[in-house]
Amino acid sequence: MPDTAHPRSIRSFVTRAGRITAAQERALEELWPAFGVDFAARALELPAVFGRNAPCTLEIGFGNGENLVTLAAAHSARDYLGIEVHRPGVGRALLALKERGLSNVRLVCHDAVEVLERQIAPGSLDEVLILFPDPWPKKRHHKRRLVQAPFVALIARALAMGGTLHLATDWEPYAREMLAVLGAAPGFENAAPGGGFSARPAERLPTRFERRGTRLGHEVWDLAFRRQA
Repeated sequence: MPDTAHPRSIRSFVTRAGRITAAQERALEELWPAFGVDFAARALELPAVFGRNAPCTLEIGFGNGENLVTLAAAHSARDYLGIEVHRPGVGRALLALKERGLSNVRLVCHDAVEVLERQIAPGSLDEVLILFPDPWPKKRHHKRRLVQAPFVALIARALAMGGTLHLATDWEPYAREMLAVLGAAPGFENAAPGGGFSARPAERLPTRFERRGTRLGHEVWDLAFRRQA
């Protein structure tokens, strides 16, 4: 079963109780053995996890799994690993994976920082997606923002050379902070012409957070950075 109890001093998320449906609870019990990866303080061997050698995309904070499942269905030759701490979202993603008969997705229900620190082998990922992370808009909460230099260094370690980090947010101050943090990060180059924000990837499914931001009149900022030596 997924584990979310490992302590950390400052987290980038708050574990909300949320309402979990009976179907989602059953999915966590019955489908986790097929699609779940338990957290452990040792590096995963992704070919063993997926039963093949294939490029691997990691989505951090996949929410209800809409984007993750859609990408996996569209790219059967690629493997997808998703990290999410909220159990209702994990349960919903498990149900979608079963419904669509997908075998190229595995889920981890744990803190992404600790997963990257302890469970992802260096150079084992080809792509990382961080879509609409919590912007923690109040100044006193900025220390909780996920995209900070130490976390970016963990991603750089996990990505293979030439791999890409894609981010998106509808909170402009956070977008500009991301751009500055990544622009100063060793081992990354901005993939956008002119070194600014990127065009919205055509295949990115609008997430629940993006749809909410659009209703509120928020602009969306995309970033893409490539791993280099």
